[in-house]
Amino acid sequence: MSTLRFGTFLAPLHSVAEHPTVALQRDLELVERLDALNYDEVWIGEHHSAGSEIVGTPEIFIAAAAERTRRITLGTGVTSVPYHNPLWVAERMVLLDHLTRGRVMFGAGPGSLPTDGAMLGLTPTDTRELLGTNLDIILRLLAGETVTEKTLTHNLVDARLQYGPFTQPCFDITVAAVASPTGPRLAGQYGVGLMSIGATLTQDGFDALAHHWNVVEERAAHYGRPTPSRSDWRLVGAMHIAETREQAIKDVEYGIEEWFRYFQKVAAFPQMVVEGGDVKEMVDFINEAGFGVIGTPDDAAAQVERLWKQSGGFGAMLLQAHDWANPAATVRSYELLAQRVFPRFQGGATTFADATLSAKQRAVDTRDAHFVKHADAIAHMNEKYRSEVAAS
Repeated sequence: MSTLRFGTFLAPLHSVAEHPTVALQRDLELVERLDALNYDEVWIGEHHSAGSEIVGTPEIFIAAAAERTRRITLGTGVTSVPYHNPLWVAERMVLLDHLTRGRVMFGAGPGSLPTDGAMLGLTPTDTRELLGTNLDIILRLLAGETVTEKTLTHNLVDARLQYGPFTQPCFDITVAAVASPTGPRLAGQYGVGLMSIGATLTQDGFDALAHHWNVVEERAAHYGRPTPSRSDWRLVGAMHIAETREQAIKDVEYGIEEWFRYFQKVAAFPQMVVEGGDVKEMVDFINEAGFGVIGTPDDAAAQVERLWKQSGGFGAMLLQAHDWANPAATVRSYELLAQRVFPRFQGGATTFADATLSAKQRAVDTRDAHFVKHADAIAHMNEKYRSEVAAS
């Protein structure tokens, strides 16, 4: 297994009863903590309705987060490109690329909440068609082209950027996918990365993983593009871990019911329906269906390995942010993942975990011989001191 990157997919998703100011500040503090914990990247979502996913403009959030962090890369996860003038999307991303000095990533998607598009008079079919149209325009603008084109929602006449990206030739670009081939088709066609948001949240998403990458490779070949790199493929999944499985389950009693209600009744994910609806059944559903992990660091590592096997390999594991547990337990989960899970998948052919365990074993194996030498050294210095005292 090659070295994996780790990050989080921060929609964000909070209780509708919580003050948005407080929740947003906690999100910014989380990004600061992830930066300190050596997470590689964080992706910020865009949503405009339903009350739980409360960032309407990920670019503004990223600008604020960039001033609080040093090395973590920050992405729009994702910009709902059908809702926007593609010229202004490209302009905003270029500006962010300069403000962050190359720490920005652009994620594109059709928009996940039908209630968002409905306020603009757009159907889900409209948004999926516009995703391809607008992404094409954005990429041409970022490449320095002058674009004249009329879309369903906008009219561009000799449109061009004032200046190019800070990152040359361009910052990281990826397109979202859930279960349909829309995202993989575009990723292969345009030679950009793929973010499988439904990798574990739906059975269809999990089942489609290997097929998704096949579509990327097929479309790339069709359009004469180089074979895409799996390092540009990101998978999103939900986890909460603690020192023991019992503690992890107790932690999620705090907020997992509201999370399920959101996906069942508001966002309308039919795959998230649980028969009885109590916390135990929800935990069992997450763990037994393989949609996520509520358990220990070992459980989390096993899930990453399972996803690797199902997909055939990928570049980054993104943890879906949630409020299953209280803020302190949530941060502790992120800490445990960084401390005890990431080292198993990072460091190259010999992972950091392999290297440190090997170093410990060498010390154990040679301890007795070294202890004898250590004792001899102490005895030698004691005798030397006694001789010095006697001579004086």
